[in-house]
Amino acid sequence: MIPSSFHGIFSSLNQERSSAAATAPKESLRIVDQSEAQQEIEEAPKKSGQISVDVYEHDTYIIVRAPIAGVKLADLDIEVDGKVITIRGRRSLNDNLSKDQYYVQECFWGEFSRSITMPTIIDPKKIRATFSKDCILKIIVPKEEKVKIVRINESG
Repeated sequence: MIPSSFHGIFSSLNQERSSAAATAPKESLRIVDQSEAQQEIEEAPKKSGQISVDVYEHDTYIIVRAPIAGVKLADLDIEVDGKVITIRGRRSLNDNLSKDQYYVQECFWGEFSRSITMPTIIDPKKIRATFSKDCILKIIVPKEEKVKIVRINESG
């Protein structure tokens, strides 16, 4: 094998890392039983969930698309403030099951909120939104005209 001009370039760095790792304090792993872990989860402050969005653009408008399954249209709100669009809602769970009946509970139930900053100030009167049968919220935000032509009239 022909030695490379880069051979050994990282050897001093690797030596520094190994000596630092040897002197670093070891982190301890805390093991808790299931009831203690469940108690910590229940005592944690309740937070608002967040939904996933896709934001993409066309020539004259920007689309915000969000899958929002399990939400009634009456429980959904879109707020516009300057450059920011905020989607708020509530996903209700009405199955009357207790927490100990679940093997796995990954779905988020409750209030959610998601704010998206647009590149320009938004005119709320020009925004359109649709909510499809397959629970996809689509917000259409028209882009502002970048160039406006001003006609100059000849005077007297």
